[in-house]
Amino acid sequence: MLKLVLFVLPLGLDTFAVSAALGAGAAPERERLRISLLLSGFEMAMPIAGLLLGRGLGNAGDYVAIVVLGAVGVWMLVSDEEVETRAAAELSRRRGVALLALGVSVSLDELAIGFTIGLVGLSIWLAVILIGLQAFAVAQIGLRLGARLSERRREAAEKLAGLALIGLAILLLVEKV
Repeated sequence: MLKLVLFVLPLGLDTFAVSAALGAGAAPERERLRISLLLSGFEMAMPIAGLLLGRGLGNAGDYVAIVVLGAVGVWMLVSDEEVETRAAAELSRRRGVALLALGVSVSLDELAIGFTIGLVGLSIWLAVILIGLQAFAVAQIGLRLGARLSERRREAAEKLAGLALIGLAILLLVEKV
């Protein structure tokens, strides 16, 4: 259960950072539910996609999972949050294929988590349910508090999530070796 929490917690921090940035842009109250449902839907689907992709890689999948997880963590540390925020804002307004592309772009960390869920033998269904619940709750909180939080604090949440993913990748590598 501790490993499951270690997988889900960083995702919540990233979701919070994105939704708080959207909330800072004064997302209308009627849009908050839609945005939260969109974010949680993509964040629930991506681990399943990651698990299926990881299984398709066979024995190399374990190491690919660790590298992908670490790379996503590094990306979160060095990326410009403004780009992800714009993508999330577009996600809340788009339809069709554009919605799918944008949803994937803001939930790549969940794809990496899906790769690694198979590596450590966690229940994919329990993980997906927990990810969905935390994504919805954290998105609601971020949307409501976003206007009250400084950009620095929102960015700090995303950087903390990146560090947590890198730490998790290192832990998995040590266990694997």
